[in-house]
Amino acid sequence: MAEKYLDISVSLSESLPVWPSDPRITMPPASRIADGAGANITRLGIGTHTGTHVDAEWHFIEDGQRLEALTPDRLIGPCYVADLTHCTTHISASDLEAAGIPENSTRVILKTTNSDLWTTSPTQFQESYIGIAPDGAEWIVNRGLDFIGIDYHSVEPFKAGGKTHRIILGAGLIILETVDLRNVEPGHYTLYCLPLRIDGYDGSPCRAVLGTAT
Repeated sequence: MAEKYLDISVSLSESLPVWPSDPRITMPPASRIADGAGANITRLGIGTHTGTHVDAEWHFIEDGQRLEALTPDRLIGPCYVADLTHCTTHISASDLEAAGIPENSTRVILKTTNSDLWTTSPTQFQESYIGIAPDGAEWIVNRGLDFIGIDYHSVEPFKAGGKTHRIILGAGLIILETVDLRNVEPGHYTLYCLPLRIDGYDGSPCRAVLGTAT
């Protein structure tokens, strides 16, 4: 059976918004054939939480596991995209309970109205995005999930102080942030999510793709 692939990664460019305190994306040329060089090479300057990326525990947990602990078996496999587009405030435990997430799910990505921001505000960071409230984070942990994703720069509300991150990462889960679900219907998929192999760090940009049988 063939598989169709939906790329849910955002494209890296110097116009892509980043978290306000994070380094901006820079892509200056290092060499260009047009200038007489033998090859085109570009310098890439980004933070570890730039664009579509995963968070390792160490991002918010000082003694937590670092990026190399995120093994491929946790980043590749069945995934459920849950419909939270009805939420106009931050996602609560009751919102998640009502979302119809299958009982056996271990990887879940939340589709919210945030995905619309990739159309309406692709180059400006929006502080009013939908995040996960602390009680929603507790629900995720208590439900036994291993992986949670969301369609904007952070799983938690802006200026929330890190509580949602600490609940989720402190329980050993993986977080995927800054995905684009505009063209993705809620339902069952196969997730392929591979961060760069950078030992000893707090997170990494990645390419995230959803596969579906056709």
